[in-house]
Order: sequence, then C-alpha cells, then structure tokens
Amino acid sequence: MMKFKDIDDIVEWLEPMDYETFWKEVKPFCLIMLPREKCDADIASSATDEETVLYVLKNLARMELASILKLEWRIDVPMMLVH
Repeated sequence: MMKFKDIDDIVEWLEPMDYETFWKEVKPFCLIMLPREKCDADIASSATDEETVLYVLKNLARMELASILKLEWRIDVPMMLVH
C-alpha cells in the first residue's frame, strides 16, 4: 500500500491512473465513495462520460485519504532564517 507524506503525494499518485487502474489501486484503502456499479451504469447509459467520472472519483479519493491520514498540502516555500 502507498505511503503519503502530504496531499501532493496523493495527487501525484492518482494523476496518471486510468479508470480501471483507479479502482484496482484504491481498493486496499476501503474508501467510502460512489459504488463502481453506479459509475459503470452512468457511463454505459451516457448519463456522463468516463473522464468526468474519473475526475470526480480522484478528487473524492484525494479528499478522503487526506482526511483519514490527516495530511496537509506540501509547502515548497523556503523557511526564512531568523536572526
């Protein structure tokens, strides 16, 4: 299972995933999201497209993982030296 230091790590992990890979990779985390059956049915019925569903799912996964793991966004600003 992946280990994340910050929310940016989660985003970087999710970014390259396609629809099938997403479901496989998030399964071990037991996230509470939209059921795959509902997503598949919405795509099959043309209620929405796979790209939109995947975009929403990745954001839901990011938010839930960040909450569960109590992660913050990475801060890339160098610390100021205090004299």
